[in-house]
Amino acid sequence: MTPHLIIFDCDGVLVDSESIACRVDAECLTEFGFPITAQDIMQRYVGRSASFMFKDIETRFERRLPGNVPTALRTRLAVAFETELKAIEGIDAVLARLTVPACVASSSEPARIENSLRITGLLHYFRPRIFSATEVARGKPAPDLFLFAAKQMHIAPEDCIVIEDSLAGVEAACAAGMRSIGFTGGSHCSAGHAELLRAAGAATVIAQMTNLVGAIEAA
Repeated sequence: MTPHLIIFDCDGVLVDSESIACRVDAECLTEFGFPITAQDIMQRYVGRSASFMFKDIETRFERRLPGNVPTALRTRLAVAFETELKAIEGIDAVLARLTVPACVASSSEPARIENSLRITGLLHYFRPRIFSATEVARGKPAPDLFLFAAKQMHIAPEDCIVIEDSLAGVEAACAAGMRSIGFTGGSHCSAGHAELLRAAGAATVIAQMTNLVGAIEAA
């Protein structure tokens, strides 16, 4: 069945940001007295909202984060993105070829999403069709964000395909009644990630964006 809407995650799908973000988050949190590794952040929080990460870290360390931590993280990450962030290889050509409407539904905050897409030259493909987990009650793996995006785009959930790199995102798509395509081409994806995405419910998994159009047609 031809989809009526393609919903893209942002981090790790449109922009190769996860490795940068995990490194910066780990460095900053450790400096604030919450020693944590980039690998730990990668395993526990990729695909989840910042608010979830902060709450979980407070639970793990049994103390509150200083109030200036979120601002410090945002500032450091914005600086790192300006010099390091790249679009996922091949995504520009794919977006230029798409004939189906597309939008972004990301766990990141709206300002970060727009900034990431601006830096990588992808913003014009999506603005204003950009949706954030800050707009819904529950972030991924709950279905709220994807259902919200579909509603705003006036498309039934069963007519949507989600492109995701995270387990939480694939689980959210399944919970929303949407088909999903897993993507493992980001620099943060390790061996075995494709199998994890399939186990989470991805209909198919691709490692290169050049294969996306064919995967959409076959989904």
